[in-house]
Parts: sequence; C-alpha cells; structure tokens
Amino acid sequence: MRDSIRAALRCVVAVAFAASFGAAAQAPITLHGASQFADDHAFTKALARFEELVKKYYGKPINFVLHKNSELGLEKDYFAYMNQGISVDYGIVSPAHMSTFSKAAPFIDAPFLFRDLEHWNKVLDADTLKPVADEVSAKADVMLIGYAGGGTRNIFANKPAKNLAELKGMKVRVQGAPIWSKTFAAVGMSPTVIAYDEIYNAIQNGVIQAGENEAAGVEAMKFYEVGPNLILTQHAITIRPICFSGKTFKKLPADLQAAIVKAGKEAGVYGRQVESSQDTAKLDALEKAGKMKKIPFSDRAAMKKLADPVMADYAKDIGAEAIYNKINSM
Repeated sequence: MRDSIRAALRCVVAVAFAASFGAAAQAPITLHGASQFADDHAFTKALARFEELVKKYYGKPINFVLHKNSELGLEKDYFAYMNQGISVDYGIVSPAHMSTFSKAAPFIDAPFLFRDLEHWNKVLDADTLKPVADEVSAKADVMLIGYAGGGTRNIFANKPAKNLAELKGMKVRVQGAPIWSKTFAAVGMSPTVIAYDEIYNAIQNGVIQAGENEAAGVEAMKFYEVGPNLILTQHAITIRPICFSGKTFKKLPADLQAAIVKAGKEAGVYGRQVESSQDTAKLDALEKAGKMKKIPFSDRAAMKKLADPVMADYAKDIGAEAIYNKINSM
C-alpha cells in the first residue's frame, strides 16, 4: 500500500516539475538596454522607440528593461558588456569606444568628416559604413543595427574664443580615440582624454579649460555651469550606433532576430531626427535662460584646413581610405 502511495506521489511531483519547467521554458524573453541619460535625452528616446518597434514587429510577448541615468556605467562599459554577452543586450555607444576592436570605427565620428547635416544623412542612408559595422561584428561580436546621433558638436569653455589664435593652447577634453587628439593638436589646442563623467569637475578644478559636445550632452550634463561659453566651431556631427550584443542575438529565435534588425534601423533614423531637430532649440533655450553664451567662430574653414591632412593620413594608416574617399565624394 505504502509503495503505491509513494509511486503516486512521485508521479505527482514529476508532473508538477514538468509543468513548471514548461512554463519557465515559455516565459517571455527579457532584453536589457542601457543609457547614460534620462527619458528626455535623444539617445534614450531612440532606445525607447527601438523597444516599441521590436514589440510591434515580433508580435509576441517580450520584456524590455532600459537602465537609464548611467545605472550600469558609461557607454564604454555597455560596449564591454555587449562584447562579453553579459548585463547589457543593447545600447547606444560612441564609436570612440570601439577602437580596441576596429581602428576604423572612431573614424566615422571624427571631426570635420561631414560638411553639413544633408551630407551626413546621405552617408548614413547609403550604407557607406557597412565595412566598419562588419569589422565590429566580426572582432567584437557586437552588431551595429542602426545609426542615431545628429548633434552638431561645439566647444564649451570657461573663457570665450572667437578664432584660432584665441583657441591656441586651450586645454580641451577629447574622446579617447586617437583621431580626436591628433586633429585638436593640429589646430593648436592642447587635447587631453578624460572620462565623460569627470569633465565637469575637471573644468571646475582647472585641470582643463574646455570640452566639446553636442547640445543634448551639454544640457544633460550641465556643462554650461562650468563652461558657459559655447564656441561655435561646428567641428563634428555625431554618429551614435545602436548596438546589439552578438552573443545575445545568436540565442534568439529567427523571427525576433528579424524584428531587432528592422527595428534597429528605423529607431536609428528616428533618433537622428530627434537630435538634429532639437539641437538649435536646446542651445537657444540655454542662451535665453542666461546659462550659456554662444560665441561665433570665424575660423572654421581654417580649422578644417589644418585638420584635413591629419584626417587623410589617419584614414590611410587605419585602412579606411576607401570609406574616407567615398564620404568626400558624396
């Protein structure tokens, strides 16, 4: 009798275990994203749109968790996590943080590469950057599934400068990719690499005098408090790839993979529209509020002329001549 009871109990436990395992196996997939910024930043908005579009195109239950306000660190950390297949599945990352795996990656975001927003959009819409995306995917196992950005970068400083002579020797924070230090040194400034979240204190404490960023970053990080002079050098237009972990991607069902690829491209276009359209409005609002003064810069053409040979040499050194020539010819 006891044997039959034990057998029955074992059967009940086995059925319960199988049922719970089946439920777990069918639980919705959860994807984790990361942004350095709050909800109102263009990057966060682009990632929120990515989530909406994936849900739309996938059409099945799926969970997204977007970690905002640098909860999981900075962009360089997100890229490392995606490379390792841990903590972060998707995020927007500056190409400067991909240089360990692709020397050409930071070049797509380099100073004086684009003439204006129209030229910038043509380059992105023509899939000109595919060789870089292929290299990053192969070497870092991180996919570039869309291109956000669109902010025009200027120099914010604790003193005004209207021309190259007044910029000469100014200590400016630049991104970690070598091309940034090379070009800023070529125009006579004194570039130094400092972590993004340390720029404010570095200016405040006199370690540097200036930084460079687009309007969204200046506003979000309150750089105007320590660098209230916005010198309108317009030296770069940002490209900020929407990245997705290759290790995560390979584990997903084919229909979800297709939804992610489609959504990434469209979310990138949306992000570009948001940031480029907000750029001028943000700067005007800061100036109207008395938080920042825009300083017209008369020597942009001369600045570009000094930077161009550095750009050409760098493109040759890293094997990006074909991309550079194609961009220039468009």
